[in-house]
Amino acid sequence: MIRRLLPTVLVLALSGCGFHLRDQISVPTQLSPLHVVSSDRYSPLAESIAQDLERGGVTVVREGGEGAVLDVLAEQWGDTPISVDALGRSQEFSLRYAVIFELRDAAGTVVVPRQTIELARDYVSNPTSAIGAEGERETLATELRREMAFSVLRRIDAVMKSGRVQGLSPIPQPAVAPNPADQAAGHSAG
Repeated sequence: MIRRLLPTVLVLALSGCGFHLRDQISVPTQLSPLHVVSSDRYSPLAESIAQDLERGGVTVVREGGEGAVLDVLAEQWGDTPISVDALGRSQEFSLRYAVIFELRDAAGTVVVPRQTIELARDYVSNPTSAIGAEGERETLATELRREMAFSVLRRIDAVMKSGRVQGLSPIPQPAVAPNPADQAAGHSAG
């Protein structure tokens, strides 16, 4: 009896707390072809965004040619100590990742004005044993980069759905599914 009720109780508890999986994001295929440009030519973020757009049905141009431009103007990383031990050594940090971007159509008209997105995650670094600390930081950096790509697309999606863009229809558009790892981790929409 308990085994039958447990899944129902869990579903009700999760829905009661506001948990839900992220919705799919609409990608404006009217902006095809699209260049994803970054101040860092080898930016993993720009590549991740380009791959997500391609999965959503947008033609992404890697080199040359005409088309809309998603310009990643700046990426900045920073570690801020947020706690110290009895000897004054930093042991807990906040890893921050900020990105400035804008989206222009093929005519150069700004579709999504210049915006900044900042994400942060906290991690612990044992000051007496550095083993594993760099690995944890790199894992967090990879997760932040993946979440940042999705956040940029979410901002574009919000502008497209609002209908504030002249000449571009907010519907219908193909959807980019969130990264399955994000859904499995239980991230809620934000």
